[in-house]
Amino acid sequence: MTIIHRLRNLFRSVKRDESGILTVEAILIFPMLVWTITGAFAFFDGFRQSAANLKAAYTVGDLISRETGTVTDTYVDSMHELLDRMVNSRNDIQLRISLIVYDAEDDRHYVRWSAIRGYCEAWTNDNIGNMRDNLPPMPDQDTLIIVETSNRYQPIFGSNWVVGSWVSEDHTFRNFVFTRPRFTNEIAQNLGPQSCSQA
Repeated sequence: MTIIHRLRNLFRSVKRDESGILTVEAILIFPMLVWTITGAFAFFDGFRQSAANLKAAYTVGDLISRETGTVTDTYVDSMHELLDRMVNSRNDIQLRISLIVYDAEDDRHYVRWSAIRGYCEAWTNDNIGNMRDNLPPMPDQDTLIIVETSNRYQPIFGSNWVVGSWVSEDHTFRNFVFTRPRFTNEIAQNLGPQSCSQA
């Protein structure tokens, strides 16, 4: 038997041998399976945190809209702590609460008060015009409570596991919620100077 015949027979036997094929398939499929499961979990966790941020912002806005007493720094601190516990995030959450009024004669908004926790800038009469396009139409001398939250999203498995900018390390959930006061047109405040060092 020639060497060519021997090689041909060897290749035929190797071609018919299917032992170990399951191991090879598992090695090829396992990384994709892990990536799919962790990616799906990261997306689910991202949507969960996004929904928690929005619900918490609505909750804070609703609580303040029912307020008939005076909003103090302690009150705002408690709202910030409530927001933090509701969101239960791995990163710090920022909160800005403002009460604005619309003046039809001047055709502009004025800030009654603004409290910040984590943000570095409170709304004032000088800069409130920057958010005019985000505000709903308001009757003359009507007031509006604005609750803004910001929270950086940190994927549970890290951004290297998941493809997409929505779940990247740099994504920040921002919410902008407005509510009318329920029982009175004004909400009194007794707030100290606001600075971004407050948290």
